[in-house]
Amino acid sequence: MIPWLNFGVLIASSFVFTLFYVKSVSPAALEKRIGHSAYQRCATYRLVSSVFMIIAAANYVLYYWFPLPLPLPRTFSWPWWVSAVIALLIAVPSLYLMLRGVRDAGEETMKPEREHTMYGGIYTRIRHPQAVGEFPLWWVLAFLVHSPFLVLFSFAYLPVWYYLCVAEERDLLIRYGAAYKEYRARTGFWLPKSRNKDNAT
Repeated sequence: MIPWLNFGVLIASSFVFTLFYVKSVSPAALEKRIGHSAYQRCATYRLVSSVFMIIAAANYVLYYWFPLPLPLPRTFSWPWWVSAVIALLIAVPSLYLMLRGVRDAGEETMKPEREHTMYGGIYTRIRHPQAVGEFPLWWVLAFLVHSPFLVLFSFAYLPVWYYLCVAEERDLLIRYGAAYKEYRARTGFWLPKSRNKDNAT
């Protein structure tokens, strides 16, 4: 009973944090309906999304003690320390990208501001460094709890994070218009565009 309850909360929390994150990255569209207060409301949505993301991460941890009764090994065949090393190899570049994105986005990371200009720093190379750094952290958790199932399940977050980025870009086009179109043309979505390609355009 507890394993299925934990997994059910994981699915529900993932759905809720996705829903509220999409709402949180749409201040320009919301402003057309309710005015300037849209930005403060979106900041609240971002906070709610973060809370449910933490709950989902906690469900990953609890899975170690309450795995689902599935026809999969409960843990990997190798020792836990091997999984920990794999987790570390994923975590280091992921956290670097995420923290660089947080630093260069500033307060906009959690609190969208109408007056905020387009970002610099790492955002001059890729448009979504925080997302690229954040979604692999589900694999970090999965390997730390030594779970083959969670490693497989974590692939489900790839389309989720892609959708979150697409939703954010829709609103940024409303917010910044032609400047954002030009920015999209010269930067990569999740990976930097090659310099040769940049020089050719």
